[in-house]
Amino acid sequence: MSFSLTVLGSSSAVPTSGRFPAAHVLNVHERYFLIDCGEGTQIQLRRYRFRFGKINHIFITHLHGDHIFGLFGLISTLSLLGKTTDLHIYANPKLEKIMEVVQPYFFEHPLPFKIVFHPTGSSKQQTIFEDEMVIVKTIPLKHRIPTTGFLFREKKRPLNIKKEAIEFYDIPVRKIQSIKSGSDFTTAERKIIPNHKLTLPPWKQRSLAYCSDTAYSERIIKYIENVDILYHEATYGSDMKERAHETFHSTAGEAAMLAKKANVEKLIIGHFSARYKSVAPLLEEAREIFPETFAAEEGEIHSVVQKRIKRGDQ
Repeated sequence: MSFSLTVLGSSSAVPTSGRFPAAHVLNVHERYFLIDCGEGTQIQLRRYRFRFGKINHIFITHLHGDHIFGLFGLISTLSLLGKTTDLHIYANPKLEKIMEVVQPYFFEHPLPFKIVFHPTGSSKQQTIFEDEMVIVKTIPLKHRIPTTGFLFREKKRPLNIKKEAIEFYDIPVRKIQSIKSGSDFTTAERKIIPNHKLTLPPWKQRSLAYCSDTAYSERIIKYIENVDILYHEATYGSDMKERAHETFHSTAGEAAMLAKKANVEKLIIGHFSARYKSVAPLLEEAREIFPETFAAEEGEIHSVVQKRIKRGDQ
């Protein structure tokens, strides 16, 4: 079962010759979630061989151009490719009004698919998406305009019953579901077999916290604590700390400090200012504080391997 983040864009404000603006794809069990949609996103989707028809959910952190300029072109292309399934967009409610203005000029009318808007708020956490595999919640961020991060977390999955246990204890099919839910099993001889002898330990729930365009804020620690991957903007290095604070952005060191305080497994920094021809100094700055830091690079895939929870940690 997949849980991986593909970087499509790592630049802030403007595209450069080597970096596209913000865009990422999260694959959760072959469900594809597009997070932000900067200019050129559809080019990157093609370059890294994503099937356009599998993009049904788009999450927009805020309405600055480097996070939405690619959305209009992508919608037009989806229409030309004959998409018919609903496209769900999770964003600040003002985006729906923007789309109403843009649609008569840029898109087929009517579109062959329905755009379903899900408004997001930036003042408190809210659940905005949920299915049988994953739940998505917002993360309130601190920027010049209303901005939300997103927390993606796998849902707790049923226990895996051991095939040999089914045969050995002659477990009927009707009892399997309750055992997967944690129940013990009573044999025909009235002997109780504890659940841990019948099942494998459950899988750990994997998670991603996506925090783009935000000033340093320890208020988010409670939302991102212990996640497997934290994507956090690092627009500037400490050499531009004053500029970062003026524009409500973060430095690489500040992103690393949050990762350390939140006890995350892995930090990906991105949204780099175009003034940095090389992001090596930013990566070095972050790794001095949080060694498990990686710089976002177009085309890179960051996967979280499935791990079983130890019995005593459940």
